[in-house]
This record gives sequence, structure tokens and C-alpha cells, in this order.
Amino acid sequence: MDSSTKSNIKRFDAILLAPVIYVCHFLEESQQFVPWFNAHVARGITTGLFWRVNLTALAITLFVVVVEWLSQSASSLILAVGWFGFLMFANAIFHITGAFVDRGYVPGLITAIILYLPYYSWLFVRGAKSKLVPIPVLIGAAFIAAIPMWVHGYLILFRGSRLF
Repeated sequence: MDSSTKSNIKRFDAILLAPVIYVCHFLEESQQFVPWFNAHVARGITTGLFWRVNLTALAITLFVVVVEWLSQSASSLILAVGWFGFLMFANAIFHITGAFVDRGYVPGLITAIILYLPYYSWLFVRGAKSKLVPIPVLIGAAFIAAIPMWVHGYLILFRGSRLF
């Protein structure tokens, strides 16, 4: 087996971890995030909305994983780097910033640090090493996809409002 085949197999295997990592994060948040959020935002959220948003994100995650798994193309890599840049990288930044602002624990902080950041870093580096897509394009995909999460996080933490 040549090195490019081994690289694709490793990328294939690890992409399957994304839904598991997301569910771990969601489970960490599930009991405490709604009250934490509602303490920050006057127009709070319901538990039902929290579940709908997270189940929708899980469905999108499963879709992205299947597309990357089946295709392993430049387009699927851009999709994966972008989606997980939004879901994991930008969300981890939100949780870390929230912990600094609150000077305490934010529900989801532990998995954001120990799962999201390492996994996303690994995914990005593997994508860059694959040379399927130029690094500036991967950075652009990650940055552009992260904007809604960063805006939403800013609104929650610094303005007491929300994006949706």
C-alpha cells in the first residue's frame, strides 16, 4: 500500500470520529447550557430549541462525514474543513472566550478544549498535507464558515442578544 493510500485511509477512519466527538460535546452541554445561555441573553432559548439546533447540527455532521467518506475529493475536504471550522473550531473559541468573560466554567468547555480543538487541528493539518486543496483555500473555508458562530458568540457574550 503506497503512502497516499495510507493517508486516505487514515483520513477516512478519523472522519468517522466527528459525530462521536460532537455527541460528547452536546452531552456535556445538555444539562446546563440552556440556563447558562438564558443568564446571558434576555431573549433566551428553550430546551426544545437547544435540542432542535443540536440535532440539526448532528444531521449536518453526519451528511458531511458521509460526503467526505465517499468522495475524499477537494470539494468534500473544503466542505469538511468549513463545517467543522464552524461547528468545532469556532465553537471552541466561543466556549473558551465565554469562560474568560464569565471567569468560570461554560457548559461544553471541557470537550471544546480536549476534543474539538485537537480533532479540528488534526483534520485541518491532514487536509493541508493531502495537497488536494491549497492551504489558503482551506484557511478561507474555515474562516468564512466560522463567521456565523463568532458573530453569535459575540452577541451572546458581549451584547446579551443572539443571532437567531
